[in-house]
Amino acid sequence: MLTSQIAGCCKELKLSRNIVEMAESLQADSHQEFLLKLLRSELEHRECMRKDKLLKNAGFYSLKTFADFRFDEVKLPASVSPQYLQSGEFIKAKTNLVMYGNVGTGKTHLSIALGIEACKKGIETKFFRTAALVNQLSEAKKSSALSIFMKKLVKAELLICDEWGYVPLDRTGAQLLFEVVSECYERKTLIINTNLEFSRWVNVFYDEQMTGAILDRVLHHCHLLLFPGQSNRMRESGLTQ
Repeated sequence: MLTSQIAGCCKELKLSRNIVEMAESLQADSHQEFLLKLLRSELEHRECMRKDKLLKNAGFYSLKTFADFRFDEVKLPASVSPQYLQSGEFIKAKTNLVMYGNVGTGKTHLSIALGIEACKKGIETKFFRTAALVNQLSEAKKSSALSIFMKKLVKAELLICDEWGYVPLDRTGAQLLFEVVSECYERKTLIINTNLEFSRWVNVFYDEQMTGAILDRVLHHCHLLLFPGQSNRMRESGLTQ
């Protein structure tokens, strides 16, 4: 009877059922200590739920971890270590990462692993295939909902753009992507995965001035990570010699 009454009160107060469960198991020497433990338990529960929600809403199409990632196949700048990346310090510093290398060399794997760690730290993260992001931006513009979509997008502290440059953009798409980069400049962290060297970005955006402006904003505070190896997928398939 008491349990159901407590559950009813939690519902009215918009508290989780964690209160009900913990109330039956907590031990304390005083009413105040019991209340403190109960409140701390609820705060911890809410934080866990928030991080789970961040992970669910990030947009990862698969979950990757550092456990099976080989850092020895990545050329890192002298000032960057695996520990530095995993700590998320580059996000706090609003420093971008550009991961450059051939298809299948681990760029997506590493960016997802970094994004998952960010979510676990309570950092709002969004992951997109770049072409899909541009399509969503274009659809939002057509439906007069671009400002709403942009507000949701730039709420994230970390924005990951996978497969950057794989699909050429039309002028509207390029302008919309430029707007995203500009909104993030010195306020958010971008991770860009690409197989195009910087001199060929103009082939995606078609406008030299816009390409220069994008590069200027992306590279101003940036670490370049090089992935020089062969495709892991091809290597694992056994088709390479």
